[in-house]
Amino acid sequence: MIKKRIFISGGAGVIGSELVKILEKQKCTIFVGDLKKKPSNFSNSILYYHGDLNFINKDLIFDFKPEIFIHLAASFERSEESYDFWEENFHNNVNLSHHLMTIMKDISSLKRVVFASSYLIYDPSLYLSKKLTNKDSSLQESDSLNPRNLTGMAKLSHESELRFIEKNNGKKISCISIRIFRGYGKNSRDIISRWIRLLIKGKDIQVFRPEGKFDFIYAKDTAEGILRVTKDYSIKGSINLGTGKSRSIFDVIEILSKHFDKIKIINKYQNIPYESSQANMKLFQKLVKWKPQYDLEKAIPEMISYEKRKISKIESDKEYNILITSSSKKVPLVKSCITGAKKINSDIKVISGDSNINSISKFITKVFWKMPKTNDTNLKLILNECIKRKIKLVIPTRDQELLFWSKNIKKFHENGITVSISPQKTIVACNDKYLFSKIGVKNNIPIINSSLNISDIDSQFFVVKERYGSGSKEIGIKLKRNQAIKFSKKLDDPIFQPYYKGKEISIDAWFDKKSVLIGMSLRERSLIKDGESQITKTFQNKLIQNNMKKIFKYFKFCGPIVFQAIVIKDKIFIIECNPRFGGASTASVHIGLDIFYWTILESLGTSSKEFSFIRKKNELTQIRVPHDIHKYDTNI
Repeated sequence: MIKKRIFISGGAGVIGSELVKILEKQKCTIFVGDLKKKPSNFSNSILYYHGDLNFINKDLIFDFKPEIFIHLAASFERSEESYDFWEENFHNNVNLSHHLMTIMKDISSLKRVVFASSYLIYDPSLYLSKKLTNKDSSLQESDSLNPRNLTGMAKLSHESELRFIEKNNGKKISCISIRIFRGYGKNSRDIISRWIRLLIKGKDIQVFRPEGKFDFIYAKDTAEGILRVTKDYSIKGSINLGTGKSRSIFDVIEILSKHFDKIKIINKYQNIPYESSQANMKLFQKLVKWKPQYDLEKAIPEMISYEKRKISKIESDKEYNILITSSSKKVPLVKSCITGAKKINSDIKVISGDSNINSISKFITKVFWKMPKTNDTNLKLILNECIKRKIKLVIPTRDQELLFWSKNIKKFHENGITVSISPQKTIVACNDKYLFSKIGVKNNIPIINSSLNISDIDSQFFVVKERYGSGSKEIGIKLKRNQAIKFSKKLDDPIFQPYYKGKEISIDAWFDKKSVLIGMSLRERSLIKDGESQITKTFQNKLIQNNMKKIFKYFKFCGPIVFQAIVIKDKIFIIECNPRFGGASTASVHIGLDIFYWTILESLGTSSKEFSFIRKKNELTQIRVPHDIHKYDTNI
C-alpha cells in the first residue's frame, strides 16, 4: 500500500484508466485531469477535472496538495505525423508538460514526478532500416538520442526539463522518465485495437510492412510498471518499459486469425523503413525486480472480449456548437465563453447571434447568425435554425428575451438543445421589479421597496426606473419628488423606489440544473456607465455571502445570475436580480467562478458534483476599455 495523494494528467486514457484501478486498491487519494469526460467506472471518491489542463486553475492543484504527479497526458499520431499535427503537438505535448511542471515545481507537498516518455526519443537509425534484416534492435537507456518525430521531440524536451528541475530542486523532488515502447490496450486507438474493431464488424484490415517488429506492451502491464517505479523514489533519470521482446505484425495477424474465421487482409505497399525495436529491460528488472505479465497471445483475446461487450454509442452527429444570443457588443462575454469552451475541446464552436447584422460580436466568432426576433411567432423558425446549425447549448444574454427561452425550454430540450436559463416563474419575478420587491416584503427579504405610486414611498430622494427588464439606461437617481414625477412620464412603466446612499455591489453566482449553488463572487461597482460597471473590483465578505445564500433560497435559479445591491455598513439592500450573465461578470470568471466552463460541461452531461469553486486568493480590479480589432481584407 502506498496511500499517497496523486495527481494524474491524462488519467482517463488507456494507461491511466488501468493505473487508476490499481491506485484505488492502494487506498490512494486521486485527482485526475483529462480532456475526456469522467469515465463511468471511476468512483465518486476520485476528484476529476474535465478539460484542457493548459487552462486549469493552479489553485485546484495547490489545494489538492499532491505528493506524486504522474504525467500521462499527451497527443500522438501514427509514426508518420500529419502537417496539421504541428500545432496539436505543441499545445498538448510541449506546452502542456511545461505548464503543468511550472505549477508542480512550487507545490511544497510534491515529492515525486513520473513522466510517461517514449522510445521515440532514441535515434531511429538504431532500429529502422531500408532493407529487411533479422536483427532485433535492443534499445538501452544509454543509446544515442535523436527524436524520430515531433512527439519524440516533445518527450525528450520534457525529460530535459525534469533533469533541470531535479538538478535545481533535487533535495525536494525526485523525477523519473519512463520510456514506454509500443503501447496497446482496451479502448485504444492503437493498430491492434483498430483491427479488432474492424474485424468484429466484418470489415477488411489493411496492413503495411507486416515484417515490422515492435515491442508491444499491454496497458495493464504499463500501468503496473509505472506504479512500481512510482513507489521507489530512489529510481531517477530515465528507464525503459517494454516486454523486452519484439513481435512482428505477422504475429499479430496470426493471433487474430485464430479468433476471426473470415479475416481478409489487404496488403498495402508504402515506401517506409522496416522497424525492428525492443526494449532492453535489464535496468528496469535490476531496479524494480518485476517484468510484464502479458504477451500478445494473452492480451488480444482479452481485448476482443472487451470490444464485443462494449456498448457502442454511435452518435450520428458529434458536432457541438454554442449560441450566444443578443451578443451585440458583448465582446468580453463572447471571449469568455470561447475560453471556457477551449478548456474542454478546441473543436467546440461558439456562434454569436443577434437580430442586428452590424453587431460588433460578429467579428469575434468565426460564425455569426442574424437571428429573427425572439418571440413565439418565430419559435419554430428559431428551433429549426438551431437544429440546422447543430447548436447544442443556448446562452441568452438579454433581459427581454429570457422569458421566451424559459417558457420554451422543453421544446429545445426535446431536440437535444440545452438552454442555460432559470425557470419561467423565476424569470417573471426578476424581470418585473415591482413583483420582485413584493416578494421581498412578503418574505422579509431586504429587497428595496418599489411602488407604482410615488406617494407610497417615504423618502427625501427617489429612484425612478422601468418596471420590466434591466432598464438601466433609463433611470433617474437621487431625484426630488417633483423631479421624479416629471422623469417618470418619459418611461413606459415607471416604478418608484427610495434612494439609498452606499457602496453599490454586484453578486455573481452560478447554479446547476437542480438549482444547487456552485459558487458566488462579490464585486464592487466602482465606476458605472450606462448601467454597466466600467471599473469593478472583487472582494470578500462572509456576512454578505451568508445573507445572499439565505436570499437565494426564495428563488429557483439555474445557470448564471447577477444581483445588484447597495451596502451600508455591511447591511445589504437588494436593488434587482438579472437571471443571466452580467456585463462585468467576467471579473468573477477570472477569480475562479468558471460560469461558461461549468455551463458547457453540464450540458455535456457532467454532474455538477465534479465542479469546484476554487477562488483565487488575490483580489482583482477589472477596467473595461474600448479595444481595437483589426481585420485585413483578404479579397484584395
